[in-house]
Amino acid sequence: MDINTEVHQAFEIIQQGGIILYPTDTVWGLGCDATNVEAVQRIYQLKQRQEAKSMICLMNSERMMYQVFKEIPEVAWQILDLSEKPTTLILDHPRNVAANLIAPDQTLGIRLVKEPFCYKLMERMKKPLVSTSANISGKPTPNSFKEIAPEIIKGVDYVVNLHREKSGTKPSTIIKLTQDAQVKIIRR
Repeated sequence: MDINTEVHQAFEIIQQGGIILYPTDTVWGLGCDATNVEAVQRIYQLKQRQEAKSMICLMNSERMMYQVFKEIPEVAWQILDLSEKPTTLILDHPRNVAANLIAPDQTLGIRLVKEPFCYKLMERMKKPLVSTSANISGKPTPNSFKEIAPEIIKGVDYVVNLHREKSGTKPSTIIKLTQDAQVKIIRR
């Protein structure tokens, strides 16, 4: 399948408030427009996940990060520059995203991605893309497309037709940063 065709198809679904199943720079993810409260709610329902357990957003540029966070600690850029594997940063006081994406402590996890499909899709959207592992909450994260539960596949509006044979990738490292420069590793 052609990446540009897949980006176009996924973009059309997301524009209509739909949710997609798609390959990320780590594991297969469930995604939608990060500014659409109803679409975010549908992902929580599909995953059978409590809203208090927030999901992350993928972004494709520093500019997009500054649309969501007024202040980004300097250490965030250092971590992103030095990271050898995909790294999710949890930052304080997000804005311009769906309220049900923001954690009770007023934080949001984000990951800057260069993976071509995700990058191009966000270029079209001009918005962050929700990303959460493609599993029912509490069940193991699928390592490949063939491990994704049928109810997840049936529950989305579009399944991206790329990288279905890829497997064995791990979820990202998660690091929480606070405005007062505290750094806490949540998942290695």
